[in-house]
Amino acid sequence: MTSILPRFHLFISLGAIVFLTFGGCSASIPAEDETELINEQTIPESASSESHTPASRSQKRHTNRLARETSPYLLLHAHNPVNWYPWGEEALSKANVEKKIIFLSVGYSSCFWCHVMERESFMDMEIADFLNEHFVCIKVDREERPDVDSIYMTAIQLLTRHGGWPMSVFLTPNARPFFGGTYFPARDDDRTGRPGFLTVIRKTQELWKDQRKMVEESAQRLSDAVKTELERRVNPQPIKLAPDILDNVRRQLADVYDPDYGGFGYSAQNPHRPKFPEPPKLLFQIERARRIGNDQTLQMLENTLDRMAEGGIRDHLGGGFHRYSTDRFWHIPHFEKMLYDNGQLATVYAEAYALTNRAVYRQVVDELLDFVTREMTSPDGGFYAALDAETDTEEGKYYRWEIEEIQEVLSDDQWQRMAPVYGFDSAPNFENEFYVPLLTERLREISPDILKQREVELNPLRAKLLEVRSRRERPLLDTKIITSWNGLMIRGFADAGRIFKNDAYIKTATRAADFVLAELQTENGRLLRNYAGGKANLNAYLDDYAYLIDGLIALHRATGKNNWLETADRLTSTQLELFWDKNHGGFFFTTDDHESLLARAKDPVDGVRPAGISVSADNLVYLARTLDRPEYLKRAEATIQSSADFLKQSPIAVTRMATAIMAWLDAGAEE
Repeated sequence: MTSILPRFHLFISLGAIVFLTFGGCSASIPAEDETELINEQTIPESASSESHTPASRSQKRHTNRLARETSPYLLLHAHNPVNWYPWGEEALSKANVEKKIIFLSVGYSSCFWCHVMERESFMDMEIADFLNEHFVCIKVDREERPDVDSIYMTAIQLLTRHGGWPMSVFLTPNARPFFGGTYFPARDDDRTGRPGFLTVIRKTQELWKDQRKMVEESAQRLSDAVKTELERRVNPQPIKLAPDILDNVRRQLADVYDPDYGGFGYSAQNPHRPKFPEPPKLLFQIERARRIGNDQTLQMLENTLDRMAEGGIRDHLGGGFHRYSTDRFWHIPHFEKMLYDNGQLATVYAEAYALTNRAVYRQVVDELLDFVTREMTSPDGGFYAALDAETDTEEGKYYRWEIEEIQEVLSDDQWQRMAPVYGFDSAPNFENEFYVPLLTERLREISPDILKQREVELNPLRAKLLEVRSRRERPLLDTKIITSWNGLMIRGFADAGRIFKNDAYIKTATRAADFVLAELQTENGRLLRNYAGGKANLNAYLDDYAYLIDGLIALHRATGKNNWLETADRLTSTQLELFWDKNHGGFFFTTDDHESLLARAKDPVDGVRPAGISVSADNLVYLARTLDRPEYLKRAEATIQSSADFLKQSPIAVTRMATAIMAWLDAGAEE
């Protein structure tokens, strides 16, 4: 990195471009003990008030190539005056032939600041005209193309030490990155000195025209660094797979644990850092506590699960969890709801119930799965991807309450019962005038009998508020059906069905698995990435195979039916054929016949979602034990050893792999 950054400081000295991330779903470059860190800011005063609703898009004066796509996110931009292309040969060839810079914009449907930048910049005719004349503009849905997103996000993080979405990247005609950031306001901000997007694109074009050789050299340096960062062509020295690795993970988790409010990563130096649920860490704690017993691990687990269940990150009226909390306390969420969070948290809370027999954890799961069934399940059984955070350009508008609204719905007696429980009788907790429902008492301090009685009293009152809320203008629903995310939700339903002995949950998981296998699988047995607009497309990635196999294994555990085991085995065989690293063991993120990009990534580090490599190791252990396939156990060991450097130096970054080690050690103990 040190050889790159001085080169890019030339841009600053020329007065051409300032490395800047302003607002946006921006994220600091992850340290080894961190996952996705978001630095949400309030919307800048320059933001447009134009509505981001279908009604506002009725005047479709412009239509670009995105109108042919099926991604709901890309379709949102189909009538921008910017001449967008999807990622593909047509756009890349055009840039190469015409020697134009590529402007790559990456986002996703539930990204609030992606919508802001679209309203401000991509609907602006002056900006659109300049982009159309001087650039080839490519728009990518990061959920469809995580490979493209990963490559160019790595470039942005190397350049700026920050990252996030919307991601705005400038590439040479051969798709090598040389500059970028996240959200840019449309025009210069004189108060702060921040450049606007129009200034950025003008200066970038000027630089390309006047100093093309310097730009190309810098792009080559950065591309080489991205390749090194992502491909991890390392051959770490093997380590002994023993319980002391798990002890190290526990100690590192304890070091970053917030003893007051649960969760990980809090520090006095950064008290306002947002918090994510981080299910891979929670699943490790569950498996560790199951084996070791009532130690510090169980205490950390329960405190975190309690605090999340008490806070506003949990939707107390509609069920399920928002993506993350904007504060240390889990109080105020960033309001989008993602399928992948809720799928994993269904498993986590169900397994925590099995471990502790605490009824509140079962209640959380039941409410969560009811929400997914009601709002995120397609008529054919597959699960939709996400719900937006904003309505009518206002973040959280669908979920927030004014006190007068609540009092109109509830009688005086009902108000007296409900208000103190959810903080309605206190000062507003959101933007100084609104309320986000959250529990004001610690769950630990309420007896199970009182909790049960309270639920009987409050459930109909919550239902009344939910019915009123449901009549509001709803957030945008991203109706993509993503194979990997469906795998996580299939497991969530299957685990809950097994633990709670609930056949309806198992039936829902079965229906979703049947849909994915019917619609997202080719005739030769290969998986596809996503389904939208009535068709499936794009090659599947490692996560798609790993998570779906994990979901099928969960169905086998829940039902005992061999068809799920046989399908998991067949898909595992295909995965080994397409993704296996023959030189170093483990799995690449893309297939061996995937389109050529700057790098072929191989990443064992967990984010909010677990690393596909680690889930694959766990899958291999289960199949080895259940099918008596010792060759799978050897593959699992090789996969674990491919991450030996992380397991030695920073095992907290690969907690899902540590969970797989537990399963591998159990399998060895049986021999």
